[in-house]
Amino acid sequence: MSSLGTFWGILLGRRRSIGGTVYGTIVVMATIAAGAHGGTSAWELATVVGVSVIVLWIAHVYANGLAESLQRGRRLDVAETLEVARHELAMPLAAVAPVTSLVLAALGVLGEVTGARLALAFGVVTLGFQGARYAALEELRPLGAVFSVALNVLLGLTIVVLEAAIH
Repeated sequence: MSSLGTFWGILLGRRRSIGGTVYGTIVVMATIAAGAHGGTSAWELATVVGVSVIVLWIAHVYANGLAESLQRGRRLDVAETLEVARHELAMPLAAVAPVTSLVLAALGVLGEVTGARLALAFGVVTLGFQGARYAALEELRPLGAVFSVALNVLLGLTIVVLEAAIH
């Protein structure tokens, strides 16, 4: 894969790992929404987002590895465990662009509010892109494609709003 393809793969996820990309994106957006008020610095927010995504990724690797072991009727070997981890890597990769914008805000390259908004915008774009991927797969007509993108973005934003309301 070219470096440009790798860049877009990290930014928007890959087709085979769309579940991890969507889940990671929603986790990132919800964490930002929950922590982006009350005097939280960009460094703190970047740290909380990064740590949250890594912890949930480890939990997913563990859970899926356990499920895979039970399905196979034996313990996974190292190579199989690494394959599970690689498959679930879409979750933390979904945090790369948003965390980068928060780090840029922490370094003073962006304002803190701008960094948080940009991080959330990356999430919205990612969710919209996944809706467009689905629409293309299903060969939806233009109205159906718009609905697919809007539904994907709306679902993600609803989760973020609910998370922010709780905090």
